[in-house]
Amino acid sequence: MQTRSRDTPYAKNPDASRNKNAAEYGEERDGKHDSKEPTSKTVYVIFASLIFDLLGFTVILPLLPSLLDYYGQKDQDGLYHVLKQSVTGFRELVGAPDTPRWNSVLFGGLLGSVFSLLQFLTAPVVGALSDVYGRKPIMLLTLVGISSSYVLWALSRNFTVFVLARIVGGLSKANINLSTAIVTDVSSSRTRGKGMAFIGIAFSLGFTLGPMIGALFAGWARSHAQEFYTTPALFALVLSVIDIIYVYLYLQESLPPKKRAKSLTSEFKNASTLVNPVALFRFSAVDNISMKDLKSMQKVGMVYFLYLFFYSGLEFTLTFMVHNRFQYDHMQQGKMFFFIGIIMMLVQGGYVRRLRPGSEKTVTTRSMVILIPAFVLMAFANSAVVLYAGLTMFAFASATIVPCLTTVISRFGGVDQKGAVMGIFRSLGALSRALGPAVASTVYWSCGPQICYCVGGLCLLLPLFLIRGIQVVDA
Repeated sequence: MQTRSRDTPYAKNPDASRNKNAAEYGEERDGKHDSKEPTSKTVYVIFASLIFDLLGFTVILPLLPSLLDYYGQKDQDGLYHVLKQSVTGFRELVGAPDTPRWNSVLFGGLLGSVFSLLQFLTAPVVGALSDVYGRKPIMLLTLVGISSSYVLWALSRNFTVFVLARIVGGLSKANINLSTAIVTDVSSSRTRGKGMAFIGIAFSLGFTLGPMIGALFAGWARSHAQEFYTTPALFALVLSVIDIIYVYLYLQESLPPKKRAKSLTSEFKNASTLVNPVALFRFSAVDNISMKDLKSMQKVGMVYFLYLFFYSGLEFTLTFMVHNRFQYDHMQQGKMFFFIGIIMMLVQGGYVRRLRPGSEKTVTTRSMVILIPAFVLMAFANSAVVLYAGLTMFAFASATIVPCLTTVISRFGGVDQKGAVMGIFRSLGALSRALGPAVASTVYWSCGPQICYCVGGLCLLLPLFLIRGIQVVDA
């Protein structure tokens, strides 16, 4: 059997690696699983921290179309006006239809991609810092950056300051990756799927309640003659401060000093591979693995990238589509996200969490099959009934695919390679989210929502075809 290997203490003795993993992380011994209480506590602390973070992060979702309309009216001589002139010139050059209300979709997509691109670039650096200095101090640093972005948002009387707020937020949003790393640190191969499910449930709760809260606060601010975004921004700021205090008091360090990297320079060198797309798709940083497993990992990574590329783009344009087609206001958009979030919570809490180990590939395939007609329904929806039928299928797929693919990829690599595998996987996701919104918003702006959603939905056939050839490692 061919392998890519390097000289490590475990390269010649796979059982040594497995025994070391069991001794240090509480994995199965003599066929039994040893569950440690500190592990459970750490996962719950991360779960609560993500709730605080994601509630603040998602309050902006139902407000984004209105925010861009607001800056389009208020920022006549600033950055928004400059971008609008550039878009007008580009539209005339390529012959795209003159639909002014679609300009906000394009601007929003570009902002969304910039935010995710910054995550893609900074997450490996933050991960390298956490490998040397520990997870907790770097987590606190990212949370302070997130709080700073909310301060800027609350003060954003023009588009330039708002863009600056999104840039600071994108640079600081590596706390999500750190949370996943911490769960991986304290989980065994048997409990890792449940840990990832907790992260998924936190996302579901955040995306269920956050947009609704944002819509309620925006309505309250308008009724009190305030700028509609100020109160949601202050609410997000308060939650982020609470999160900082909570993490400082209750999060235990998951990477003790004896297991940390010794050289920051070497860690930065390793991190550089996480911003190299070619190296990412090849999983170049992973050694000591059979060629069969390497090819399977590469396929999982490609499936994950393609899925999130198409999905994130269409997901991002959803708020603009219902704003333009159905004239949904803050509250109606908040209710839409609440509906999606409730379904995701029920699916992840009652279905994903109880999946039989080894069934993740089958569940992912079924969910992608469901997602294709969901996007087609949304493309041609002319009533709330048709729209919500598509959203129901969309929510089910959203709740299952990423947790299942994360569990699949987490089974590859030995104990000394788990961090590299998960780091590459998360970077592929960040790269796809950095590109997806910009591409989908450009297609939406150029051709309209029907073509955008139909083409995006049909393109999901690509990852659906690739996933059939993946050989899943036993749990």
